[in-house]
Amino acid sequence: MISAQQLSLHFGGQVIFEDIHFTIRDGERVGLVGKNGAGKSTLLRILNGDIEPDGGNIVLPKGDTIGFLRQELSSMHGRSVFEETVSAFDEALAIQQRMEKITTQLEQDTDPESDAYIDLLNEMHELSHHYELMDVGSIDKQVEVVLTGLGFQQSDLDRQVETFSGGWQMRIELAKILLRKPHVVLLDEPTNHLDIESIQWLEQYLTTYPGAILLVSHDRSFLDKVTNRTIEIVAGKIYDYPANYSAFTELRKERIDQQSAAQRNQEKMIQHTEQLIEKFRAKASKAKFAQSLIHKLDKMDKIEVDDEETSSISFHFPQPPRSGKLVLEVEQLGKSYGNNEVLRGLNLQLERGEKIALVGRNGEGKSTLSRIVAGKESFTGTCRLGHNVTVGYYAQNQADMLNGDETVYEVIDGVAVGEIRTKIRNLLAAFLFRGDDIYKKVSVLSGGEKSRLALCRMLLEPANLLIMDEPTNHLDMRSKDVLKQALMRFEGTIILVSHDRDFLAGMTNKVVEVANKVAKEYIGDIYDFIEAKNKTATLAEKEVKAASMQQKKPVDQKSDYQQKKVQSKELRKIERQVAQAEASISELEASIAKVEAQLKDPDFFKGLAHDAPIFAEYETLKMDLEKKMEEWAQVSAELEKMQA
Repeated sequence: MISAQQLSLHFGGQVIFEDIHFTIRDGERVGLVGKNGAGKSTLLRILNGDIEPDGGNIVLPKGDTIGFLRQELSSMHGRSVFEETVSAFDEALAIQQRMEKITTQLEQDTDPESDAYIDLLNEMHELSHHYELMDVGSIDKQVEVVLTGLGFQQSDLDRQVETFSGGWQMRIELAKILLRKPHVVLLDEPTNHLDIESIQWLEQYLTTYPGAILLVSHDRSFLDKVTNRTIEIVAGKIYDYPANYSAFTELRKERIDQQSAAQRNQEKMIQHTEQLIEKFRAKASKAKFAQSLIHKLDKMDKIEVDDEETSSISFHFPQPPRSGKLVLEVEQLGKSYGNNEVLRGLNLQLERGEKIALVGRNGEGKSTLSRIVAGKESFTGTCRLGHNVTVGYYAQNQADMLNGDETVYEVIDGVAVGEIRTKIRNLLAAFLFRGDDIYKKVSVLSGGEKSRLALCRMLLEPANLLIMDEPTNHLDMRSKDVLKQALMRFEGTIILVSHDRDFLAGMTNKVVEVANKVAKEYIGDIYDFIEAKNKTATLAEKEVKAASMQQKKPVDQKSDYQQKKVQSKELRKIERQVAQAEASISELEASIAKVEAQLKDPDFFKGLAHDAPIFAEYETLKMDLEKKMEEWAQVSAELEKMQA
């Protein structure tokens, strides 16, 4: 558990936070949202103790620990992947040493009634609980499970950490945090360097995490899957919603609508009052009444509507020149970097108007294939573009390839030709570069600003085959939505590399998985692909189980009958347990829905005290539901195992 009490922070006269307070309890998974610059990352750093607030304080129970995944970290070196990751258990060694020291002190203390003795017992209890959670007896297995879940191969574990990119080193840091099992986990954009498989694994891991989680992410699907509560930062204040991101957006709209309606009613009342003041202030008999109205207006708190981030990029891709029907033909394509073979015997065809998503684990060759098709890499085999195909390429590091010494205006002016040169300012304004912003050096732009500028530059080079490698990196949700709509309206052909499932959903008509050096095609969008992969995995498990059953020796008919009789009795017992668990879950979900409906009522919520009993009731119901879900999952798995 962690609590922020009356936090305030100011930078250069600007209010970042003003008297905000909240508590995150064990089992709560909270999404921290707000427009760019609202202070999300700053708040995480305050909670971690990196920044001292101007006012207020952070309360963390004695002995509780925090794990913080930052967006940037120092490079690692001098250890293998396994050695670096297993260092997460250094804390366990320190806990063990402290427990031994406490044991010695308790043996020497002759007064078990003293405050010091009781304090030592309490500390020992907390340390023992945390030590037990870390499950020190299975360190090697834990390390392998987490690293594999985050995308590492068994052969990677002995490699030196410095041979991995910054993105892979970030995965190692995340693995260390998860293995350390801190009481509070703070995650700042944890999915930035993960592929879809790793994101799905992390979702499952976090949804069962026993501690408190606060995370910042621009991945809408990830937030929806993981979080059960959302805190929004708006103009130095916070709003707390007992809901995931998608539900929060609906609740926020309702709040803004209510504020707008209340503001309009107040403005009408003020206008009416001012008319009365003007009417009566000149009359001696009504002057006192007029003064009371003036005093009333002076004391009135003006209703303000929270400032929503409504500014967003606005653009569409220009009408592309028409290409031939066959846009791309790849046959027996291969690519190696020294002794490292990335692609071998890869085949792929792409026709006009197709929009495909390239997916696969990081390092399997998605970006390499994109660069080959864009003409940026050498290769073996055949990679042939069709008639009249022109390529527009957005690299994964496209924003970093901009010249840092140029201004925003100069970047666009350098590639603009013809009539568009007279409209550069309008074009830049569509990408939120207005006024003096166009004279900023590229070197001082944020990651999001560089990405927007790189997209703007791409529009000046009309193409009918767009190849885009992770174009949503550093873009906020609103900008991602605009880019998605522009790509869906694009009449040409698209090859899109992305790990953002919400961004890919509904956009592509084919998914190409790059794995084991080749490409495999799936018809549909990203969720059709995920469903197909899940079915394949389930089928493989059943085949292994069936093969195992065939290897078992047959038993005689009498013992087989007795065994089936026992199994039938046990089966009915498990079926009853499943039914009872499902009935309890339904009752708890109905109770939770009832409480949430009350909490979503602004009038009811406004009248609650911070420690009102309904919050305790809500937490108890959620904990009961989680326990019952675990019970249901256990008996259901047992039932499925018996029925197999």
